[in-house]
Amino acid sequence: MFALDEELAVWEAQLAHLQGAARLDLLVTLAWHYRQRDPARARGIALEAGALVAAWPAPGRGGSNARLLLVEGEAQWLFGELDAAAALADQAMGMFEADDAAGRADAYWLRAWIDIDRGNSAAGDQALADAAGAARRAGDNVRIDVCDAASALLQVFRDVHAAKARWDQRFDAAAASLHPAARGWIDDYVGTCAIQASEFGGAIPLLIRSFEASMVTGQVRRSVNLATNIGNGFTMLGAHHAALEWMQRGLDLARPTGWPLCVGLGLMQTAETLRQLGQRPAARQLLHQALATMAPLAGSRAYAVALEYQGDLALDGADYDAALDSFACLEVRGEALGQVDFQSSARRGQAHALSHLNRPREALAMAESALALARERGDAYSQIAALEVLADLHTRHRLLEPAENAALHYLQQAMALAATIDGYTMPGELLDALARQYAGIGDFAEAYQVALRAGAARQKIYSTDATNRAVAMQVQHQTERAHTEGEHHRQLAAAEARRAEALQQISATLEHLSAIGQEITAHLDAKAVFRALDRHVHGLLDATHFSVFLIDADSNSLRCAFGIEAGKVLPATCLALSDPHANSARCVRERREILVELDAESCTPNLIPGTLPTMSLLFAPLLVGERVLGAMTVQSLQRGAYGERERLIFRTLCAYGAIALDNASAYRQVAATLRTLSATQAQLLEKNVELEQAYQALEEVSLTDQLTGLRNRRFFLQHVDADVGMSLRRYDDPLHPGRAQHESVPGKDLVFFMVDLDHFKEVNDRYGHAGGDAVLIQMQERLREVFRESDYLIRWGGEEFLVLARATRRDDAKVVAERIRHAVAHREFILPDGTRLHKTCSIGFACFPFLPSAPRHLSWSEVVELADQGLYLAKRSGRNAWAAVYATDQARPEGLFPRLMHHLDQALDAGEVTLVTSLENPALPTGPKKRRLGLAAGEITP
Repeated sequence: MFALDEELAVWEAQLAHLQGAARLDLLVTLAWHYRQRDPARARGIALEAGALVAAWPAPGRGGSNARLLLVEGEAQWLFGELDAAAALADQAMGMFEADDAAGRADAYWLRAWIDIDRGNSAAGDQALADAAGAARRAGDNVRIDVCDAASALLQVFRDVHAAKARWDQRFDAAAASLHPAARGWIDDYVGTCAIQASEFGGAIPLLIRSFEASMVTGQVRRSVNLATNIGNGFTMLGAHHAALEWMQRGLDLARPTGWPLCVGLGLMQTAETLRQLGQRPAARQLLHQALATMAPLAGSRAYAVALEYQGDLALDGADYDAALDSFACLEVRGEALGQVDFQSSARRGQAHALSHLNRPREALAMAESALALARERGDAYSQIAALEVLADLHTRHRLLEPAENAALHYLQQAMALAATIDGYTMPGELLDALARQYAGIGDFAEAYQVALRAGAARQKIYSTDATNRAVAMQVQHQTERAHTEGEHHRQLAAAEARRAEALQQISATLEHLSAIGQEITAHLDAKAVFRALDRHVHGLLDATHFSVFLIDADSNSLRCAFGIEAGKVLPATCLALSDPHANSARCVRERREILVELDAESCTPNLIPGTLPTMSLLFAPLLVGERVLGAMTVQSLQRGAYGERERLIFRTLCAYGAIALDNASAYRQVAATLRTLSATQAQLLEKNVELEQAYQALEEVSLTDQLTGLRNRRFFLQHVDADVGMSLRRYDDPLHPGRAQHESVPGKDLVFFMVDLDHFKEVNDRYGHAGGDAVLIQMQERLREVFRESDYLIRWGGEEFLVLARATRRDDAKVVAERIRHAVAHREFILPDGTRLHKTCSIGFACFPFLPSAPRHLSWSEVVELADQGLYLAKRSGRNAWAAVYATDQARPEGLFPRLMHHLDQALDAGEVTLVTSLENPALPTGPKKRRLGLAAGEITP
């Protein structure tokens, strides 16, 4: 029903290698689980799956078609097209086989939420019950738990006591076997019950846990709803800043989707928080947007809540006509939904508005109706609220009934009713009104006693408010701490796993290639070289086809000197070097590597009769110095068989092969010219020089990132110590012993910049690695525009770059950082297919030495970590920004680095460092930030 993010990643990796029925089944699965994560991608996958079903009809495929209909139905539901969504859900229901109970459960599930959004609560409840029944027939515990918890949650809004009596014994949220999706729904039910009981401190952690579960299981609409409910909980605790943060989180999730209910929900809940903060104009604007957005879903509970908020806002602003209209609409919606809380609050709101519009008789009738409804439902809280409205009406308008003091009569009823509620504190304003009524009839002693109770009630409420704020702060702190620790451990484990895997692969590959190089270059016979190359090519690469072409003596043609395909010797072929269609000839002419990727519809160009139609073709020239001997090619039946790692391996094999073949040719020439010893010695010397050049070329390859042409981490580690030593020697210059520590001198400072492309994973996910590679290549071009040729530009790992600006001024670093940010954010990236992308980057930087007065106190690696701290701060505060910390005269060298890494906020408050950033409101880390930079090997994860 709901899959975890890591499960989707595994399925995506498997998809590239599947064909036929297995691919179709996985496509259907992926489309289903992307239905809310990425509806556009889900639809695209569904189209491919639908085409396969149509082209390959088979018994039992009705379930696949039905599941694809549910994917489209859920998309229609999310966008508020309820009629179309209902039709698709019903059609899917009819297509599921009778024994596919899980499929029928999912169809009922979708139909339930369509009915609920229409305002048809009874039909929605029935559909959820039907979904639970189908899940039980399927024996699917996850679906059973989710459907039951959803039914319980909906009942809470109608009658919390009945819901708890029915469902509390049903769930065990602590059960170890619970799926995260089921646990999230159960936590939502329990947390919502706690909110109804005003236990906000206990409710919020449960709702946050439910929010996290919905995020990792792809339930985006629920995530938006939960974020706003968490914000409401913080609002009730008086923690409005935390409330607005959660409301904004919900809006950030909702806006990209364009789903009316989600966007409207985020807008209206933010508006309500702003209303309670007294920001009525902003709240009014957001509520107007929310109601307009949710117009297609006017039957939903969320729309009714927005009407109630609009009425309250109109009463606050003394716009009583507008308030009356809003509460009248709310009453209609409450009756349609069958939810008494809306009906009762709607009638009380109308009574308030009518009273202020000087229509007392109508107001009285409406308030009495609200009281009767509350008594019918046994709702003591609503009765007290209605009695307070009646008392206010009689006080304001001096109505004559009942014959005695009517206001006092109703207030006394409210007091008597409040005494029956355990733990209820009578509001001070209500007690004040009662004291005034007693004073009005001359009972000053009773008025005095009631006034004392009013003061005590206010003191109790103030204490409760203070306690609530403390609870809110504690909940927020615990939540943020748990989230930060969990995220840190997750990233740490993932980085360590990647680092270990990369180290293992690199070590094994280098060791293997070294042994191969020694073996291949030891041969002086061309046939032995061919056999060695063939053996190792098949051992290291997916190579259905492997062949070596050498230039003939006439230098005008290529002949296949060695060729093997699927274990069989290829027929001898000869190609003209000028052949415009032969990739082997083109590779030799252009002296460059050529990679050809074909799809299922393409034909292999220049296919030799009797050979296989390969999908991935890689050609590389055999170069010795400036001379080209020919070309080697490997080809695979799989698409995308040759990534960057495979190409580097093949390039290395070509280098070894070229050397060995050239050595073999040289040996033959030596054997034929032994009579001319001096010439032979000269020729051997030349070959040795060429061999050294080849090895130097290999060394250069090892110091350069092959995709971007930038230097790599190995190059950086070989050169950084020399630049650091030069900087320290300049700070030791005896000609300037009295220079102030804050004074920057040209040529003394080094500045480390950490640059990271924002949301780069989205490029690879949407446009493939070719699109990501294009963005990285253009990124290095922009970095070269910003920095000098003497600066070190390093591809640090993935989408992250490290730049060492040498012999510079630390005061100029922020100007350079802004130039980097501007160069990325203000110019589009162009993908190979012509697509234009707008991307941003985040930058952190730090200066070496960090403490000019004690230049050796912090090492260069610690300064790099401070630059990374700045990058983390920019990322955390919204991206597309730069940040750095500079030491001040107040900086204490002892323990400075741990303080900056673990307690940056304290160091800033103490004035030891100052924050330099493009951010208006940087979000400082509240706890220690630990990160493995992996300066020795491997990659880091921003």
